[in-house]
Amino acid sequence: MTDASAADAPLQDAQTAFSGTREVDPRYRLDEARLDAWMTENVAGYAGPLTVRQFKGGQSNPTYELTTPTAAYVLRRKPPGLLLPSAHAVDREFQVISALAAQGFPVARPHALCLDEGVIGSIFYVMDKVEGRIFWDLKLPGLSPAERRAIYHAQTDALARLHAFDPAAIGLADYGKAGNYFARQVGRWTKQYRASETEAVPAMDRLIAFLPDSLPPEGPCRIVHGDFRLDNMILAEDRADVRAVLDWELSTLGDPMADFSYLLIAWAIPASLRNGLAGADLVALGIPSVEETVDRYAAATGLRPADLDWLYAYNLFRLAAICQGIAGRVRDGTAASAHARSMAAQVGPLSEAAWTFAKKAGA
Repeated sequence: MTDASAADAPLQDAQTAFSGTREVDPRYRLDEARLDAWMTENVAGYAGPLTVRQFKGGQSNPTYELTTPTAAYVLRRKPPGLLLPSAHAVDREFQVISALAAQGFPVARPHALCLDEGVIGSIFYVMDKVEGRIFWDLKLPGLSPAERRAIYHAQTDALARLHAFDPAAIGLADYGKAGNYFARQVGRWTKQYRASETEAVPAMDRLIAFLPDSLPPEGPCRIVHGDFRLDNMILAEDRADVRAVLDWELSTLGDPMADFSYLLIAWAIPASLRNGLAGADLVALGIPSVEETVDRYAAATGLRPADLDWLYAYNLFRLAAICQGIAGRVRDGTAASAHARSMAAQVGPLSEAAWTFAKKAGA
């Protein structure tokens, strides 16, 4: 694998909750009668009968499609079983999408949060199911250059709009700690990596030593999505309008450069891979370059990345730690996806890719 190609697997497989449905996994079966009663009491306009299916994706929080004769909803739950501290905080997801929905930001409309584990066995929330297009291949096959360009601009504009919010002004002052974002994140992912560690990975050990001593200048405190990429957005069927940004599990308050640099990783991944653009004829495809994307984002926010190599190293390290967490859940029997084992195998390649960028950043 080349420097960044290892990133492709997590970018393909991580937490894509709306990739088709199947029968509910027996490990995550719900008491449908109790859920129906809860929906009747807590979701305005709800009327059964209720049909429940599970989405095929969603590595971390089991996600369900709830349908009735007149409406469709999505349920996200905390998985049962042994879990890492602070992980799977679906109540935080509900908090952030509720605040953003009130501001008109494109998220699925939230209905209600249930903190009573007795209803289905763990806490959960319910939101609208949003219809539209999800694009899995970043080269957007089958579209015209103009359509591709419009979609990429819509993606950048949605992120810039998210980063324009003052968290305190929209009721999210307590959604995370202010300041020292990258230091805290490196510490957090180091801790979660160590808690899930199954074998020694030398590149991870080197990154854990390097990253805290080479932090970039601190940016403003904003809402950070944590997994902002094209296949975590639903676009309108007939135009480049973002109807909903999905999967807020990793969101917090922090440095917006973390989100933006994570988005830019796609341009560093070889075009031979589905989620890679490096080496592709971007002009012919109509896809903006990294420089154009940086300029567009900067025009809207006034922010630019200072050291992309460090930021790429950090993001790949974080992805490796996430994959190690999945490896830990495979070990503990709580992984929620058939892709979990293949993602766990990416820890080594991802950390090696991260170390390559770290060396470019001065390691």
